[in-house]
Amino acid sequence: MEYGFVGLGHLGEKMAGCLVRGGLQVKVFDLSKDAVARLVKKGATAATSASSAATGVDAVITCLPSPAVSERVLREMLPAFKKDAVWIEMSTLDRDNIMRLSNVADEHGVKTLECPVTGGVHLADVGKVTVLVGGDKSLFEKHEQALRLIGSRVFFMGPVGAAAIIKVITNMLAFINLVGCSEALMLAKRGGLDLGTAYEAIKASSGNSFVHETEGALILNGSYDIDFTMDLTLKDLGFALGFGREFGVPLTLASALMPTFLSGKAAYGGDAQSTQIAKLLEDLLKTDLRAPGYPAKLVADE
Repeated sequence: MEYGFVGLGHLGEKMAGCLVRGGLQVKVFDLSKDAVARLVKKGATAATSASSAATGVDAVITCLPSPAVSERVLREMLPAFKKDAVWIEMSTLDRDNIMRLSNVADEHGVKTLECPVTGGVHLADVGKVTVLVGGDKSLFEKHEQALRLIGSRVFFMGPVGAAAIIKVITNMLAFINLVGCSEALMLAKRGGLDLGTAYEAIKASSGNSFVHETEGALILNGSYDIDFTMDLTLKDLGFALGFGREFGVPLTLASALMPTFLSGKAAYGGDAQSTQIAKLLEDLLKTDLRAPGYPAKLVADE
């Protein structure tokens, strides 16, 4: 099958590269000509527009920064889709938007799979993210091979909208863990412990988490470079709190995070790394959280 891929940001470029390495025919488009050129060197075909990327292919994958951009790109592509083509949306959208846009696509005879991913950009580079799928199960089975080139773990969650819920839940947990990790490392530092040893002890304890192992290392390095911004964090927290209101679940911890990350955005900007939430504590207490030997960027094991 031939795929189009629109949206070659930090995540999209790496996922499109996995499809190309897997031997699929992929037409790519992004406003960044450099990102397109890098994938063409790997074997992709350049498209001149989103509409061009959708022309003649079996499915188009999109990985875009906001619901508004997803809608604009989808509407541009719809007239170009061939019969029985599929829109595979890998952006993180709230449930209402993905369901609404799925209906828009359906009116034009285009079916939708929502496939947000989780795990981090470093895992996307080697095809080891987790893919969360919502949509018709027969469509999932048709495109499962391509999705497994992108993610080592693929979960079919149910109809369109189901993946949006679980993706927001996983991100909410990650943000809770991130703030907890920052506070734990600061306790260790102010308690006079060697931070490197404290990090390893936590990693080997019942208090360990995926976030501690990954983002904690970037905090200790001082790069904070997780490729996920304060703005994206606030967007996903907003989605989580919306589900809490809808489902009648008091999200006490998630609610407490919102002003913390708003303070992070005010201090460092919306484009600042989400891990810089630790820097709020560092600046407040005039105490840095550095230890030698930790990476500036995460690299996944092959």
